[in-house]
Amino acid sequence: MYKINYENPVNVYFIGIGGISMSGLAMVLKDRGFTVTGSDRAENEQVLALKDAGIKVFVGESADNVTNAGHIDLVVYTAAVHPDNPEFAKAKELGLPMLTRAELLGQIMTHYHLPIAVSGTHGKTTTTGMISKILLASSMDPTISIGGNLKDIGGNIRIGQSDYFITEACEYTNSFLSFFPGVGVILNIDKDHLDFFKDLEDITKSFRKFAELIPDNGTLVINNEIPNLGEFTKGLTCNILTYGFDDSADYYPSDISYDAFGCASFHVNRKGREGFDLTLKVPGKHNIGNALASVACSDCFDIEASNIVEGLSSFTGTGRRFEYKGTVDGVTIIDDYAHHPTEIAATLSAAKNYPHKRIWCVFQPHTFTRTKALMDEFANALLAADKLVIADIYPARETNNLGISSRTLKEKIESLGHECYYFPSFEEIEKFLLQNCTKDDLLITMGAGDVVNIGNDLLGI
Repeated sequence: MYKINYENPVNVYFIGIGGISMSGLAMVLKDRGFTVTGSDRAENEQVLALKDAGIKVFVGESADNVTNAGHIDLVVYTAAVHPDNPEFAKAKELGLPMLTRAELLGQIMTHYHLPIAVSGTHGKTTTTGMISKILLASSMDPTISIGGNLKDIGGNIRIGQSDYFITEACEYTNSFLSFFPGVGVILNIDKDHLDFFKDLEDITKSFRKFAELIPDNGTLVINNEIPNLGEFTKGLTCNILTYGFDDSADYYPSDISYDAFGCASFHVNRKGREGFDLTLKVPGKHNIGNALASVACSDCFDIEASNIVEGLSSFTGTGRRFEYKGTVDGVTIIDDYAHHPTEIAATLSAAKNYPHKRIWCVFQPHTFTRTKALMDEFANALLAADKLVIADIYPARETNNLGISSRTLKEKIESLGHECYYFPSFEEIEKFLLQNCTKDDLLITMGAGDVVNIGNDLLGI
């Protein structure tokens, strides 16, 4: 396998450079003196930022892009790129060294002291953002690679000059098994990505392999509510810190209360250290857990409690995570990335404590395989909304050969006695919402696709 060397910068070409993670890695290498070029199918926010930074980006996929990029020492590509991609095929034909995005990220991690990798089926971006805020409040000058926009760093990447590095660690296609975590966080293990994994047992085995990557002098921070935790952690040689909602965990909350917007205040109890009081500015019980994981991670670096409180109490979330978009005709519009039943349940639970007359949820399912595999779970999770509108499935990397559609989900929800609407276009959904949402309603656009555009259109942004 090709090995990058910060002391010997080379010319690197990224296929799919506009991705949220790929664009960040491209910026990290450019900052280290590498010559970076790349391509993406379309121009997006990340591509524009890369161009502004002086990186040459080809828009559109073509074998000519590879030959027109000049001398290339290494090609980096995403999991979404397949062998029939013309640029991938051209790079193979030319015999160029190639790395996956995960392999490159793993190699970058080796250049830092105890790099932090945040994993879990849900909550990675929020928890990475929380830990990042703590590191920033502690003036630790970290390099940050996050899977969403964190306004404190003006995007998804921050280039620091210190020995601290934090990134998300995604389990899909076993990507995180190419990493070298010094501190690993496992927030939860749930059934997902069943187009790749066989079942929950297969997913759990992957997370166990991730935990085994942590060295003896490193630490695993893990949710103690993960089933069979003792069996899961058996034989690990790293330090282990647990967090949860009772005193069986090393880190747990007490005296929990919520404000009018569903944001929690509580006392943080922590193993071997003095506790402290904390008030969050992001809603929901699930964010208490994310905050506790962040506190445990911070204690691995002996960060002062005052800096932990400063970082967490000023964290207002990341893009598309219960993000307030605006108000139109008295209707509050929130956008959320939830695309798994567990995430939907957490978001709608948080919404119950947010000011509202009725909760409207416009849900856009993400991928056909996930929708089919978790159909019953989706239907039951969505029942928590007062009013439901289902958009067409966002296919992402898939084509529909499973014989299901959003109409299937609509029918499942209706069979459970809940009224549900379906429209095949965003234009029809927006027209329906304008006619039916009333003052003081809360409208949540939900999903990992482009459903955010519905709220943006209603707000005229």
